[in-house]
Formats: sequence, structure tokens, C-alpha cells
Amino acid sequence: MLWAAALAAALCAAPAHAAAPEYAFRVVGGLAGVNQYTQWEEPFWTRELPRMSGGRFKAEIVPFDRAGVPAEDMLRLLQLGVVPFGTVLLSSLTAQYPEYTAPDLAGLNPDMASARASVQAFRPFLEKNLRQQHGVQLLALYVYPAQVVFCKKALASLADLAGRRVRVSSAGQADFVEALGAKPVHTPFAQIVAHVESGSVDCAITGTLSGNGLGLHQVTSHLHSMPLSWGMAMFVANQSAWDALPADLRTLLGRELPKLEAVIWDQSESDTSRGIACNTGQAACSQGRKGAMVLVPATPRDERLRQDIFAASVLPRWLQRCGQRCAEVWDQTLGPARRVSAY
Repeated sequence: MLWAAALAAALCAAPAHAAAPEYAFRVVGGLAGVNQYTQWEEPFWTRELPRMSGGRFKAEIVPFDRAGVPAEDMLRLLQLGVVPFGTVLLSSLTAQYPEYTAPDLAGLNPDMASARASVQAFRPFLEKNLRQQHGVQLLALYVYPAQVVFCKKALASLADLAGRRVRVSSAGQADFVEALGAKPVHTPFAQIVAHVESGSVDCAITGTLSGNGLGLHQVTSHLHSMPLSWGMAMFVANQSAWDALPADLRTLLGRELPKLEAVIWDQSESDTSRGIACNTGQAACSQGRKGAMVLVPATPRDERLRQDIFAASVLPRWLQRCGQRCAEVWDQTLGPARRVSAY
């Protein structure tokens, strides 16, 4: 646990070269190198917060994947107060707290409107449970661009994934591709291109624009347009750390963080379209590198398949990992919105 002690010291220490605002603190943000972090999170904490407070408050931010914390330990460290303010990827909670992964199960949200509806239905439970069970305050819930399928060889529908090895990043994605007759391969994001090039995977599920940033458009030929999941992350605070903030800082963050959340959702929606445009070489590619991939539109058959796989495979397997309490949570939150009962 030496890394935890080092992280705690880093988070609590004020940088020696910084000016002395009335209150300074540090946060662990989202994934480095993506628009959510570079265009919105980092500027919010390092520039906008001092500006809005007239220099009274200041925060420094480190990206989640450069903080030196195993993803599955982040919620526990927030609960302990080792990390006072931090970002937790919902997919990292699959083993310990599978109930929190419900709003982004693979196949649940085929478009951004569905993702928004899922979060709206699930958020009251999430806020209450995080506060009561973990002693942390939910401050924002972010979403990354759509996770779609990139393939080296042609496909006309999701059914054509049968027999292929597909990179996945979560248990739910693995359940989904297994139901298609494909073989899921858990692969770190940074290693996707290498695995595609080596032939250890035939296809990869990842974000439309982030995949472009990796160079996936150079090693794959076909891009299926249906989002299989989105990649959600929650920004939370240790309750004691939150309560210890100056009252006017809590008021300011309570007002401004929902605005930051909203703009990140809008950015993720536009990044989804932008990623598709860049990977397929369309004129609308305003960020990223133009590729020449073939876009495979989702068909009515794909939509039926998505619904069937979610109801027959993804949801039941999630419930097996999660237990009876999760069946009750589902039927009280997302089940009515999706008309899919856990029972």
C-alpha cells in the first residue's frame, strides 16, 4: 500500500510554487487525453474555479489513469478519505459493487437519449446508496463517447461477429459478444492497436473518437454504428472532505458542477458523431485523423438482436453477479423505463 500513502501525500500537499488562495485542494479527474478531460475538466478546476471565485479557491487535477491508483480501489480510497475528491469509472466496480454498473450495461443504451434516460432513472438510488453505504457525495456523472465495434474484416451486421475475437473492456461487453457467438478478449485501451495488428483480436469495442486517436482506423476496415455502451464515470467527494469545504465553495460547486456535467454529455454526443466522421473520412471530421473505414449502419435486425441479447443474456448474467438486491434495484429504477423486469 505504499502507492496509497504516496498518493495521499500528493493529494494533500500544496504545490510550493503556487500562489496562496484561501483554499486549495486537489482532485482526481477522468481519463487523460480525451476531450472530457482536456477541454472541460482540467480547465474547470485550474482556470474557471479561480476565475469564478476571484482567486479565493483553486484546485489542481491529475487524470485518473495517471494517478497511480488501481481503478477498482478508487471508491474505497474515496470512502477512506485517502482521495478526498475523485473520479470512479463505473465499469471498474463490476467485481465489488456490480449494482452501480446498471445504467451502462452493454446493449441497454443504443443512443444518447437512452443513456440520459437510464441515468435519470438510476441517479436517485446511486446518490442515496453512495452516501449511506460509502460516505461519499455524488457531485457529477459523466459519460464518454459511444463504444462501438471496429473490425479488420467486413461485416454487415452484429451477427457477423460470430466466431471472431473481440476486444472488450467490461463484463457486460463480454456477455454481449459471447451471446453473439464471439470470443471476448479483455485488453487494456493502450494495447488495442497492437493486439489488432498482431492478430490476437479481430475486432475491438472502444470509443468512436478515442479509437481514432489510437489509430484504429489505420488497422481496421469496418465500423459498426450501434453504441454497445458508453463508459460512464462518477465524480464524488468523501463526505467529510466535502463538509469541510468553505460553505460558499460548496455552494459554488453545487451550482457549477451540474453545468460541467451537462456540457460533457453534449461533448460526448458530438464526439461520437465526430469520431464516426473521422474514421470514415467524411468532410465533417473536424478533430482527429481522416480514415477510409466502411460505416456499417445498424439495421432493424441489429436492433432486435440488441434487445434480445440484453434481455436474455446481459441482464440475467449481471443479476447472477449481483444478486437479489440488484433485482429489486433494477425493478425500482431502470426496469420500468426499459420495460424489462428482473424477475
